[in-house]
Amino acid sequence: MKTTVFLDLDGTLTDSRPGILAGAAHALTALGLPTAPSEVTTAFIGPPLYECFRGLYGLDDATSRRAVTLYREYYGTRGLFENTVYPGIPAMLASLREAGLTLCLATGKPHEYGRRIVSHFGLDRYISAVYGAEFDGTRGDKAALLSYALADRGLAPKEAVMVGDRRFDVEGALAVGVTPLGVLWGYGDAAELTAAGATHLAATPAKAAAAILSL
Repeated sequence: MKTTVFLDLDGTLTDSRPGILAGAAHALTALGLPTAPSEVTTAFIGPPLYECFRGLYGLDDATSRRAVTLYREYYGTRGLFENTVYPGIPAMLASLREAGLTLCLATGKPHEYGRRIVSHFGLDRYISAVYGAEFDGTRGDKAALLSYALADRGLAPKEAVMVGDRRFDVEGALAVGVTPLGVLWGYGDAAELTAAGATHLAATPAKAAAAILSL
């Protein structure tokens, strides 16, 4: 049985699409770039922001960094709360805690944002620690983040499970030897998650809790 559950935030605990897309639109508009359609800007949910601006829009290094700054002007004051907790998440977290598991947030967002979001929505009552990136991008990669979190908590990889909705969560977990559990209510789908290497999938928070307790 696992002792620790690392939880992604966007698309796993909360539907954060509105705030993220509004932040991206704010940055692109300020740079005089066309706002991309929603199916393109959804790609902002999961990978580091810098990589999104540079890869999706072909921006150079300086402009990509400026875009991240502009995004955070909006997101850090408004966007992070343009967000809703998925139905069933509080019950899932409560059941895992009652089973004796330690729950930790593991988000590619800056940890300051992660802490503010879980506190705002009352999820901090279940979560023992928040792990996230630094504002300079350090630990923005999920593998680096999980490696840091494992060391910080003195855990062996086999003791932990990583719960997330995108391939970045699965790939990061597998890279450091943590068991991934892919969830299907977020922004990824079964094809994306299984292609990344997930062998455990859950369609609802209740099924995710049951799956975690069986690992």
